[in-house]
Amino acid sequence: MFEFVANFIHAIPFPEWINETAIPLGPIQIKWYGLAYVVGAAGAYFYARKVVSTKPVWQTDKVTSGPVTIPNKIMLEDYFFFAMLGILIGGRIGSIIFYQLDFYIKNPVEIFKVWKGGMAFHGGLLGVGAAVWYLSRKYEVTLPRMADIAAIGAPIGLGLVRVTNFINQELWGSKTSLPWGVIFEKDPDRLARHPTQLYEAFLEGLVLWLILRIATHKFKSLTRPGLTTGIFLLGYGVFRIWVELYRLPDEGIDQFGMLQRGQMYSLPMVIGGVFIIWWAMRRPPVSPKYPRVKDDEDKAKA
Repeated sequence: MFEFVANFIHAIPFPEWINETAIPLGPIQIKWYGLAYVVGAAGAYFYARKVVSTKPVWQTDKVTSGPVTIPNKIMLEDYFFFAMLGILIGGRIGSIIFYQLDFYIKNPVEIFKVWKGGMAFHGGLLGVGAAVWYLSRKYEVTLPRMADIAAIGAPIGLGLVRVTNFINQELWGSKTSLPWGVIFEKDPDRLARHPTQLYEAFLEGLVLWLILRIATHKFKSLTRPGLTTGIFLLGYGVFRIWVELYRLPDEGIDQFGMLQRGQMYSLPMVIGGVFIIWWAMRRPPVSPKYPRVKDDEDKAKA
């Protein structure tokens, strides 16, 4: 009892007015979690359209190696659709394979019960990667260029989904005595814990978006295809590995030595991000090429 009172005084009780249901429609309930995916993907799409139409970020006064196509509206509409598929399918498959494979092998019917949750960022990332690869071939846009378009808006969705993790009272952190520790109602121990969901929303969402914004608009990273993607991978990997230090390991899931699974899966992102940045910086910048809408429509129909 004394421990509970002490925690209550030095921590923040989870707000009672926060509910994981965004829109109750009788037997159908629209959850904040689902809305976050839709709004996040839509936000990334409209932000990408805004950046694509901002010509100065694609131009450089340095000697270029030649023109590289910039995706236009039709390509971005396709990207929005296929990226959503990649996030949903890849995220679900990733959660199954990366975190709970044994459980789903024993209970295969549970695979289709998506309303119970179960999405993994790293699986969604691979799904988006597949969408980017397909569209780069379909529209004959270089893979690094298409990947950069995906990277610039990704933190918008990441930040929103992490906020909904907090709303759902899941993926919380270890106990803490810090004044911003949160006592979650769903926590059977009722301890003050690190709100690691909000840490990730801030770092992987707002901070990472600002870093990419500065890179694209001040340092013109988009004139070097792949550079923005490398910055995103490096930034996310570093932030995720750091936050995992304060996040409780997933229940019933083995760790990789001293590393949690989230850290282990993020380590290749850090290594890959550093390599892609090094590769992009060694290449000369490129000039923009704006495709004709008629040509693009013909490719879309094909």
